[in-house]
Amino acid sequence: MEDQVILVDLNDNQVGFAGKMAAHRSGELHRAISIFVFDAAGRVLLQKRASTKYHSGGLWSNTCCSHPRPNEDTADAARRRLREEMGFDCELQEVFSFVYQARFDNGLIEHEYDHVFFGHHDGKPVLNPEEAEDWKWMNMGQLAANIREHPEAYSFWLAACLDRVVSFRASGHSGDLTEETCREIQSASSLS
Repeated sequence: MEDQVILVDLNDNQVGFAGKMAAHRSGELHRAISIFVFDAAGRVLLQKRASTKYHSGGLWSNTCCSHPRPNEDTADAARRRLREEMGFDCELQEVFSFVYQARFDNGLIEHEYDHVFFGHHDGKPVLNPEEAEDWKWMNMGQLAANIREHPEAYSFWLAACLDRVVSFRASGHSGDLTEETCREIQSASSLS
């Protein structure tokens, strides 16, 4: 049976369920999760999506992204998918949410109410090759600059929410970031 996603309204109220591929063909708004894991140096863990993914294959993206199952709490889904995709678990904190819509060359449409989580981990991931084909730690300032220079190498949703990620990290949700790193991130994001 096809994986199901949770259909929602613009206030994230559940309005039904749909098959994952059906929702991506029709562009129905559905609940999603995006995870950003940072190390002690303030770098973010990126994954390169498996080339075989149904869209955005081979693009660099945030640590993990997916959809909660019907009747699954978003925080529980985030931890489950982090283990399934990246092979580790860590505490996660939801920091913001946003809605975006993107059409892809293969005709699929992402229309997501995306819950964004932050976490901390200093180890190496153990990739699920069906989900990710590579990984790297990247400085947030470098990431912001690289997305501006090479947007085609990154997932749409990463680029769409990066300014908010930077803002939240620099103003209260910075965890282990130093003041110097926060200033560097703010400076890099203000170049756009």
